[in-house]
Parts: sequence; structure tokens; C-alpha cells
Amino acid sequence: MATTSTTTTGSPSTPSPSPGLRDFYENPAVPVASGPSRSLRQARMLARALGPADGSGPRTVLDIGCGDGTAAATAAPLLRGHRLIGVDWSQDALTRAHTRLPYAVRGELGGAGLPFASGAADAVLFSEVLEHLVDPDAALDEIRRVLRPGGHLMLSTPNLAAWYNRGLLLAGVQPVFSEVSLRGIHGRPGTEVVGHLRLYTARALREFAAACGFTVVTLEGAPFHGVPRVLRPLDRLACAAPSLASILLLHARRT
Repeated sequence: MATTSTTTTGSPSTPSPSPGLRDFYENPAVPVASGPSRSLRQARMLARALGPADGSGPRTVLDIGCGDGTAAATAAPLLRGHRLIGVDWSQDALTRAHTRLPYAVRGELGGAGLPFASGAADAVLFSEVLEHLVDPDAALDEIRRVLRPGGHLMLSTPNLAAWYNRGLLLAGVQPVFSEVSLRGIHGRPGTEVVGHLRLYTARALREFAAACGFTVVTLEGAPFHGVPRVLRPLDRLACAAPSLASILLLHARRT
């Protein structure tokens, strides 16, 4: 529901988001952290994929949509020796990210594209950005461009088919994570509006990544910090079956 980054949207061939949507994401009151458990699980997946830095030199990891840098800062201790660069279009987010990251640059998936050469990155962190995008297809095209062949994509996004959402929908209640307005919550549990435009099930996410030129390596689950405390043990158990988990963690490689 909340994001590590509420950033980059659009594509080289589509307009940037409307001023109203940009203003929404620039608002410091909009939540940008999705909880340490998701960030840590994703960082561990990336560390396993990259392995330790060796004589061949550091690997370049782009955190696209880094927001305030929380997720990248969580990953940094597990990626020692590698080069971690935060990327965001929000100047406010970058100002905050600079307090956590040595490198944070402005860039977006629309307009002229990301400020990196083709094949410049060994890995991309794309943490809970996808659900905010107007044009997710163009976004993954641009990510694929900046990744080297075989490069790693670590993507996380809320699960439309989370275990509790299945019950809510059967009861006629709007699923958690889905939003019908930028001004308030209507028809679902929760109190925070975070600007979700698209949601994915595990199956849809796998198919979407494959259609965009990625080979899916693994799909794992992560818990959601917004689940009521009494239900959190059940939410952690659901991670064993990613299709039921609150958050989807996708590891894919550029083909």
C-alpha cells in the first residue's frame, strides 16, 4: 500500500503525469515507506543474486523510485562493495535520500528517460513503484534498456489477491491497496491514500514481466506492516504461498 517510492511514471512517448498527480506525490505527508520486513527480504534476494563484490569490481545497482532512500539504506549493508545509486524525479525525495545514500540522482521513466547508458546497470531495485504508474509497459521497457543482458530486476508490489482481499471482495468490500480517489478512502479498510493506479496478482505479475522481456527467476511473498497486529502472525505465514501474501517480491533477469 505505501511505497518505497512514489515516483517515476510515463514513458518516452507519453506525457508526464498531470500536475495534480505530481503534486500528490510531492506531498511529504504521503507515506513512502512500506515497512522494514519487505525491504529486508528484497535486499536479501538481491544480495543472493549479485553475490559478494570481487576482483571484477563493484556491480551497479539502481534503486529506481528510491523515494527517501529507506529501502536502499536497508539494502546497503548487504551490498557492501557494490555501487548503489538512488533515482527519483521528486526533488523533495532526493533531498531526503541524500541523507541516507552517497549517490542520488534525478531521473524519470518518462520524458528523455533515465540518465544512464543502455546496459549500464547490473541490477535494478523497483520497490512498490509499479502500482503508481500510468504506463507500466514503458517503464519496464526503460528498465530493460538500462540493464545489461542477464541483469537482475528486483520488483515489489502489493498483491491484489492477498489472503484478506479474497475475503473482502467476497463480502463486497473494496480490496486493500486499491483506491478510487486521491482525496479519501472509500469502500475499503485503511486510512491512508497513497495513489495506487494498478494492482497485480502473482500470475499477472509473472506474465507481465515475461511479456516485457524478462525471465522470472523466483516470486516470493512479504508481509504488510499495515495489517492489524492480531493478524500479523497469519500474514507472515501467508508469505509461504506468494499468491496469498500481502506483498509480491519478483526476481527476474533481462533476456
